[in-house]
Amino acid sequence: MPGPAPLHGGPDAQGAPEHDLSTNANACGPCPLAVRALERADARRYPDPAYTRLRALLSQWHGVAAGRIFVAASGSEFIQRLTAAVALQGAAARDGGAPPAVWLPRHAYGDYARAAQAHGLPLAAAPAQAALLWACEPSSPLGQPQTDLPALAAALAPQQTLALDEAYAPLRLQGTPSLDEAALQRAWRLITPNKALGLTGVRAAYAIAPLHADAALLARVQALAPSWPLGAHGQALLQAWASPAAAAWLHACRATLRQWRARQLDGLAQAGWQALPSQTSFFTARPPLATHELPALLAALRAQGFKLRDCASFGLPGHVRMAVAPPPVQEALLRTLAKL
Repeated sequence: MPGPAPLHGGPDAQGAPEHDLSTNANACGPCPLAVRALERADARRYPDPAYTRLRALLSQWHGVAAGRIFVAASGSEFIQRLTAAVALQGAAARDGGAPPAVWLPRHAYGDYARAAQAHGLPLAAAPAQAALLWACEPSSPLGQPQTDLPALAAALAPQQTLALDEAYAPLRLQGTPSLDEAALQRAWRLITPNKALGLTGVRAAYAIAPLHADAALLARVQALAPSWPLGAHGQALLQAWASPAAAAWLHACRATLRQWRARQLDGLAQAGWQALPSQTSFFTARPPLATHELPALLAALRAQGFKLRDCASFGLPGHVRMAVAPPPVQEALLRTLAKL
């Protein structure tokens, strides 16, 4: 039986909204350097199937061995692939026993659970019961630190796999990571730069394997990869990402986004909205209405060209996730809210 349809922000059956605040894309984007790289990408040829130069570049950028870099078609593709690898690893080891379990944060991206369901893996009630543990910092939809992350890394058993989704780390506007370098070496790190670069339509990601990862699991993750997971444009995006120029551009973006976020939060507060704390360029907020009234508000806003992300699928009914937007979009949103 098919699982529930995936829920995401961005364009929908009505097309692309004029003002899309439903994704976590960098509102300062797109990154000019990345745009130029995409324009120069040679789509006439296959990429190198081993992505030799790209993996060397990424390994140098992160200061790790090239053998620890796994390119992926997207973050969602790698979520499915790592889950499949853990499922196969568990099937080989359990000899007819119960399938390995997956542990998720309380509020989490739906693809973690969808991947577990697709591979017949149950969800664990506690981290110690799981073979695969997912973490995300800063988290989505809250944009907050995952406070239990250091404990997860410290208590990780040899047969357990910890995967840290760092999709929103480049858009952290305050605070610091929960894990130090030694703890990071114990986790799979999933990196998806397209949000930070403001180019979510280009699907490209990569993962950094743990320093002492199980050799059999590494082999499974590699064997499960599709041929050429990245096309020419995805490869170009990652090459642009791993550059001092892109890092400098993103640093400047964060200063701008801090100013925009403060302005946006102030305007919403004056309109009666209650925002939860966030360290990122997106946040979760509750409008001044009953939970059952939220779908009607979101539909009315969508009709006026604004899209926000309902957080019910994250386990936060009555709340929306909202990206920080440029001041003109903020003003237009507040004018629209005042009329509804």
